[in-house]
Amino acid sequence: MSGTRLTLDRLRERVADGSIDTVVLAAADMQGRLQGKRLAAEYFLGDVLPHAAEGCSYLLAVDVEMNPVDGYEISSWENGYGDLVMVPDLSTLRLIPWHPGTAMVQCDLATHDGTPISVSPRQVLRRQLDRLAGYGWQAHVGTELEFIAFRESYEQAWDRDYRELTPANQYNVDYSILGTGRIEPLLRRVRNSMAGAGLAVESAKGECNLGQHEIAFKYAEALTTCDDHVVYKTGAKEIAAQEGVSLTFMAKYNEREGNSCHIHLSLRDTAGAPVFAGDGPHGFSRTMEHFLAGQLACLAEFALLLAPNVNSYKRYVPGSFAPTAIAWGRDNRSCALRVVGHGPSLRFENRVPGGDVNPYLAVAALIAAGLHGIEHQLELEPEFTGNAYTSNAPRVPGTLREAVTAFAESESAAQAFGKDVVRHYTHAGRVELAAFEASVTDWERRRGFERL
Repeated sequence: MSGTRLTLDRLRERVADGSIDTVVLAAADMQGRLQGKRLAAEYFLGDVLPHAAEGCSYLLAVDVEMNPVDGYEISSWENGYGDLVMVPDLSTLRLIPWHPGTAMVQCDLATHDGTPISVSPRQVLRRQLDRLAGYGWQAHVGTELEFIAFRESYEQAWDRDYRELTPANQYNVDYSILGTGRIEPLLRRVRNSMAGAGLAVESAKGECNLGQHEIAFKYAEALTTCDDHVVYKTGAKEIAAQEGVSLTFMAKYNEREGNSCHIHLSLRDTAGAPVFAGDGPHGFSRTMEHFLAGQLACLAEFALLLAPNVNSYKRYVPGSFAPTAIAWGRDNRSCALRVVGHGPSLRFENRVPGGDVNPYLAVAALIAAGLHGIEHQLELEPEFTGNAYTSNAPRVPGTLREAVTAFAESESAAQAFGKDVVRHYTHAGRVELAAFEASVTDWERRRGFERL
């Protein structure tokens, strides 16, 4: 199946000949999940396309369990939980090969007068891309999502309270061809399905945790990458469910290696020429030096957008390939920021995000941090060499509470994102903290039932 995007004319043709009967209208929520509606294709073309559609504003004011949460300015019982407008972005129109007769289009969220919703993740990213465009630059981004696959179905995993599940591999299969071969039918179906949905698939490889794998995709313009990221994450889960198995992208499923989402970023100018490469030390341009220095300066304050959940922070363990030190190094996986490539391929990799990240917010954070470095002409500290885990470098925030406080108090965040965005996502972090602190864990029961 062709991996090209679906055009509106082609959609009309395929609706007319009956090969497409459903259009999924979807928008990314605060958690980076696709939310929306399955529409009859004729209804989409005749009614939604000219007039848009609507969805409850609570989609940007709920917790992970979809419970409406008080305290958000955008949506509450006081304002009646009214509707937002879902505006289709036809550049995202694509086939969804793992569902028969189905296409998808992703949306921007707006008020009824057409004003973009500033706190919606796609709009948070758009704002930073607009700032970048003011310099004549475009961000190219790649995200590397890891997941752990299990033999049980999602329903069986639920019934087992997600305990004692059978991983798809019983041992470390990092780079193992035999290990990926063990579940190649699933990996192949995901790869080919994503290619049919317009994603440029690169590879699949095994990872360190039991049953852990990564499917990689070619980098693209930042918004496209984030749109593809959420389609892939949703689609991989749906395909796994169809195959009677399950997989998780949660940052830290168990005490072994967590699921990362390393994010690679580079800049191009309007002519497509690379911006980071230059004749300075390490082959860097001055722009690269300032941009990377901004990453270091803002990482702790923007960590909430890179690691949004309580579980996110359990990845940051020395020697785990998840970073603890805010430092940069050339091809050094012990640093939070790893610089790779040469000349046109020169880029940095942020290793802080886990598989639970919202890509729109994370990429927005990386761009905002880089622009902070540009605007303040920050000087880049020397490259770190050696083991950053044992260094005296500043630390990645160790808990969600620390990250929420840093984001809430950050003048740089308020200037880059706007105070409304800072308040919105600070509140989301506090809601997550409150939910965790109100729960009683298995660890507490095992530790205290008899012995305390």
